[in-house]
Amino acid sequence: MGYAVIENSILNGSVTVPPSKSAAHRALICSFLAGGGCVAPIIDSKDMLATQQVINALKNGESTCDCIESGSTLRFMIPVAAALGKTVTFIGSGKLPQRPIGDYLRLLPEHGVKCESEGGLPLTISGQLKSGRYEIAGDISSQYITGLLLALPVLEGDSEIVLTTPLQSKPYVDMTLSVMNAYGVEVKETENGYFIKGSQSYKIMDFTVEGDWSQAAFFLVAGALGGDVTVCGADVNSTQGDKKIVDILRRFGADITVFENCVRCKAGDLCGIDIDAADIPDMVPSLAVVAAFASGKTVITGAQRLRFKESDRIESVVTNLKKMGVNVTETPDGMEIVGGAVNGAEIDGYNDHRIVMAFAVASAYANGKTVISDCESINKSYPTFFDDYNLSGGKADVICDR
Repeated sequence: MGYAVIENSILNGSVTVPPSKSAAHRALICSFLAGGGCVAPIIDSKDMLATQQVINALKNGESTCDCIESGSTLRFMIPVAAALGKTVTFIGSGKLPQRPIGDYLRLLPEHGVKCESEGGLPLTISGQLKSGRYEIAGDISSQYITGLLLALPVLEGDSEIVLTTPLQSKPYVDMTLSVMNAYGVEVKETENGYFIKGSQSYKIMDFTVEGDWSQAAFFLVAGALGGDVTVCGADVNSTQGDKKIVDILRRFGADITVFENCVRCKAGDLCGIDIDAADIPDMVPSLAVVAAFASGKTVITGAQRLRFKESDRIESVVTNLKKMGVNVTETPDGMEIVGGAVNGAEIDGYNDHRIVMAFAVASAYANGKTVISDCESINKSYPTFFDDYNLSGGKADVICDR
């Protein structure tokens, strides 16, 4: 993997964010189940390639579905393939084979699907998924809920998803329901889950993918730390949970102005705050960077699911902040950060796109030069990140072979 050498700079100007990969995953699957329609724009990233190639594998009757490193692709497509009665083997790379799929290994056999797995990937499924009652914890991963919601409407007979614990990352499920509704499929939210009427049909339509708030966050943080950045293309009325970055940066003390289709963030007097990240786990690397530059203590909780991402993101963030001289303490579900001086350092990208992008922003405002490894991991979600970063005034020299 390559590395990036980052010099001090101040990021200014305007950035148009790429299309939301979260929305695109869902729309591509709905379009597949509908039997047609265009989904655009789609960013040219590994995660998008993963969903597209698994869909193509199912269309073409292939026996192997390669999810590359995309947890969304894997957890969304397992029940979809089962609902279609496919016999296929799911594989992946990076840390994906070790990421949890235990709830499917329990639920699918209860509903007519044979699963062959040693706990992770490869996973071979066979048999026809049956409608019925699906009991599942809501605090493991909302991706399980989304996968079931996408699949169950096409089955004969009604189904019910019963949450045995409170649902975390609910905005991601709300996004799923919004996209499904656009394709003409209805789901009723109940007191403790969801009711899904069977024998529904996804309608063929063209879907326009909105901008990605997860990626917008990196540049809004860059504005908050000392610049003046306007992020365009992010819908302030979106169901994406990560749009909470706007309110959280305001709480930190950043100067935020919201327009119809863009958000401007300027530096302010940043002070530490308490953050419950249960619904916005992907924001934690960026928020931790803000906390490092804010006066006082920031406490981040509710992020235990970050242990099972492309890296253990709690450990990754804490380790890198310590290398940069930040006073940070790891906790089981997050971290405590006391802001102060942030120094350049040689830090590990952990082959994790969000770690690399968050610390690229931190490096712009750190004291001295920073070197970040595994910078090519951004290809998973935002291949043009460093192009946009440098066009905004950043100074990143990206080198492919060290």
